Amino acid sequence: ILRFVIVLLVAQGLAACATTKVQRLGEVEEVALSDKWNDTDSRLVADELITDMLDFPWYSRFKQTHPGTYPAIIVQRIRNKSHEHIATDTFVNDLKRAVIRSGQADFVVGGQEREDVRAEIKQQELNSSASSAKELGNETGADFALTGSINSIVDQVGGTRVTFYQIDLKLVNME
Repeated sequence: ILRFVIVLLVAQGLAACATTKVQRLGEVEEVALSDKWNDTDSRLVADELITDMLDFPWYSRFKQTHPGTYPAIIVQRIRNKSHEHIATDTFVNDLKRAVIRSGQADFVVGGQEREDVRAEIKQQELNSSASSAKELGNETGADFALTGSINSIVDQVGGTRVTFYQIDLKLVNME
């Protein structure tokens, strides 16, 4: 019986390996295997939110009062309040990329990333040439902080399920 069980487990393992098919897709190809949040959702939502944010009146007011400069935005915490696990770090990085791609704003890092930059600058003071080393105390301060949450509502009748995601972001003037 023990040999039969071992043979059966090995056969199942080989069968599982034999049926696995891997297909590489381009990064812009959309794949929706389920109604769960995925990388395409993250990228599309980040792009749309940043585009929308930069169309609001605050942006033109900032440009009028600060001619020749772009607002510096720090992306802070995005909380996952949805019913599923969502990698919020991925969404935050998509937001940062969307800010940079817009060409209408800059972003500054905060938290541990800022501490890492400061540590690097200290290393440069010791190990880099005077002409290329960056100085401590020359950081760009954030004009605005972006923070928010990811929420979801699941509606299901029988075998049909729909998930509604709502992303709420707040742009906070640092002054």
